[in-house]
Formats: sequence, structure tokens, C-alpha cells
Amino acid sequence: MTALTLRNARGEDIPVTEFSATEAKNSFGRVLDTAFSQGMVAITKRDRPTAVILSLDAYQALLGTQTKPLDALSHEFDALLQRMQGAASRDAMLDAFDASPDEMGQAAVALHHN
Repeated sequence: MTALTLRNARGEDIPVTEFSATEAKNSFGRVLDTAFSQGMVAITKRDRPTAVILSLDAYQALLGTQTKPLDALSHEFDALLQRMQGAASRDAMLDAFDASPDEMGQAAVALHHN
């Protein structure tokens, strides 16, 4: 039984107890106890990680991290889309499409200097 480093649900690199596939087969109870107490363990084959066993708490934390960023991005997208539906945004886009190449160049230079 050794340790390697894996990323947890919060994106932190943490040491994770490692069991060979043979150890996992012969001592599955010890593997589960370690997963329960440490959150996760890695199973290796020929010294390479091939599987991870998670405690239920670690698994639920991992699932929770997936939905929160998506919810936040959905709200940001909805707010951005709402702002883009306004008259000012519509007028700005029409001005941009109607701009001459010289006007576009001047706008790009002005934006770059700000």
C-alpha cells in the first residue's frame, strides 16, 4: 500500500492511498475501509492507476461540483443574452455591420489603446 497524488472534488491535489489490483482482490475489506476513511483510494495494475474507489461522500461532492458551475454559467449566459436583446446592443451591432473598413480600423486602434 503506497500513495499517489490525485485531484479531489475541490480541484486540490491530494495524496491518495494506492493498492495493487492483487491487494484489492485479496483485501477488499481493507480497501473499502481506507476509501471510507480517506474519501478515495486508487487501484493500480503494473504500477499504473487503473481505477479509483470513492466513498459516497466523495462521490456526492464530485457530483455537486459538476452542477454548480453549470448552473452559474447558465445564469451568466441568460443575463448576457438578456442584455444583448436591448436596443443599445442592437444599435451597436447594426453600427458595427454598417461600418466601413476605415471605421473598423479606427475602432480597433481605439480599443487597443484603452
